[in-house]
Amino acid sequence: MCGIVGYIGHQAAAPVLVEGLTRLEYRGYDSAGLAVLGAKGTTAIRRVGRVRELEAALPKRLTGTVGIGHTRWATHGPAVEQNAHPQRSQDGRISVVHNGIIDNAAALRAQLAQTGVEFSSDTDTEVVAHLIAQSEAATLEEAVLAALGRITGTYALAVLDERHPDRIVLARSGSPLIIGIGDKEMLVASDVAALVRHTDRVVHLDDGELATVTATGFRTFDRGNSPTSSEPVEISVAAEDLELSGYQHFMLKEIHEQPDAAAMVLRGRLDERFATARLDGLGLDPRELRGFRRIKILGCGSAYYVGQLGAQLIEDLARIPADAEAASEFRYRQPIIESDTLYVAVSQSGETADTAFAVEEIKRKGGRVIGVVNVVGSTIARTVDGGIYLHAGPEISVASTKALTNMALSFALLALHLGRLHDLSHADGQRILRGLQRIPEQIREILDGSEAIAAVADDVAKAQSAFYVGRVRGFPVAREGAQKLKEISYIHAEAYQTSELKHGPLALIDPDMPTVAVIPDDELTDRNLAAAEQILARKGPLIAITHAGVDLGHLAARTILVPKNEPELDPILLTIPTQLLAYHAAVLLGHDVDKPRNLAKSVTVE
Repeated sequence: MCGIVGYIGHQAAAPVLVEGLTRLEYRGYDSAGLAVLGAKGTTAIRRVGRVRELEAALPKRLTGTVGIGHTRWATHGPAVEQNAHPQRSQDGRISVVHNGIIDNAAALRAQLAQTGVEFSSDTDTEVVAHLIAQSEAATLEEAVLAALGRITGTYALAVLDERHPDRIVLARSGSPLIIGIGDKEMLVASDVAALVRHTDRVVHLDDGELATVTATGFRTFDRGNSPTSSEPVEISVAAEDLELSGYQHFMLKEIHEQPDAAAMVLRGRLDERFATARLDGLGLDPRELRGFRRIKILGCGSAYYVGQLGAQLIEDLARIPADAEAASEFRYRQPIIESDTLYVAVSQSGETADTAFAVEEIKRKGGRVIGVVNVVGSTIARTVDGGIYLHAGPEISVASTKALTNMALSFALLALHLGRLHDLSHADGQRILRGLQRIPEQIREILDGSEAIAAVADDVAKAQSAFYVGRVRGFPVAREGAQKLKEISYIHAEAYQTSELKHGPLALIDPDMPTVAVIPDDELTDRNLAAAEQILARKGPLIAITHAGVDLGHLAARTILVPKNEPELDPILLTIPTQLLAYHAAVLLGHDVDKPRNLAKSVTVE
């Protein structure tokens, strides 16, 4: 959940490192640091807080052309300067930056302490620096390999050694690491965002792979020190994609990019002739797809909630049993992997550790798994058997918006594709296809009314807690709405099936507890309205997200109208106002919307 940057070449390393760290700040932002190797040794600077604090502390003349940097999201030890990276060996010779968690760090610390090592931090990473420094190996590569032989856990490591100033040594296990190829210079990063101003060609290290990077090239090798073959690939992300472009926050920018992002995920995938979806990336032919009797969707956080929405879509359109499960729990409950179940892993970054481990568990047991991911070349994208790319473009804000919407649209495409292979009629296929075609403009219509949603957010921002409720298709919308509110506004929010309110939570309804009710125009409208009556009878403030065709009468003083689509697709549109509601509430409360406390964008630790 942290960010790594490295540089070796002909430029001063520090400015390149600071720029890269700034672009990776969304991956970790409780502290930042860098180490630059120059003619007089290593200069290491670390600061608590954002990258700007680090930049302000740098010496004016820091001319070394080799360096590594890091933005930290705390795991071992609080956010204090001694716990920031790089972590260094006792003699200062070795500098290490690390993403991941060393599981046996406590035991290794005890062993190292017995040899006279004095620790200066609470981190697991410091263990790595001391292990490398103690090695009697002739090369840095051999010293790193010897250290890895004693380590268990997950890691992406970049290592500097004053005895070998011409190289950076990298190692990866369970946490992403990328090499950027330049002209007589090379770069290292945990995320392609740090590299886009310097190169359009990268190499993704595989799990268990190491690399030596010099100014003129790189070589990759395995834990046995045998060469591996890693071919560069081109990246399509442009530097301007990572700019605010006049918006106050990346989250607001990404919310407003949704019409174009939605059009992109649908482009070329709607087959009007056969009223179906074209999903060549699945790598599964019609006979194979018809052989699946169940769909299991795995994701974490918002990806899990959109997986619930996707499961409902699949059951509605394809009439195949489907459900979603939190990927973080999947491998620990000894899951039964069935040959006639299609598993779907959902992750914006493609690096979510819990989801990646679930994929490994499925594949180890012979299951078939596809991915719904946004990042080409990511761990999950390269591990699954096939999948659907989201084509949402870079998403910088920690709270997912446009990627989430494209996940939902991807599930709609999958459900349509599976439905037409089963019993969904041509006419119903056309109905869904036409509904999908309308969605980009309908999202734009919702965004055009964002000022009215901002006014409603004023009521929410005053609350200490809030309920979000919805039934069947509306429940995943409620869960995602509550997630957005709590993660960026820090207002406690809980989601319930509307029908569950009377089974306990209704006891909490009072004039200070607003309820955001998802009330679509569908077969359950009357049931939802009856529940709204129960909330009002207890003097609970009600905010309704609904369609123009629903007659609320006296029920809602605050109403957010959403354009009507097909019933199966309505949840995709009903989710958009919850994003704006959370955003405006957070802004009113003065919070850092893009970097909510305690959270990071790419969760690469368990």
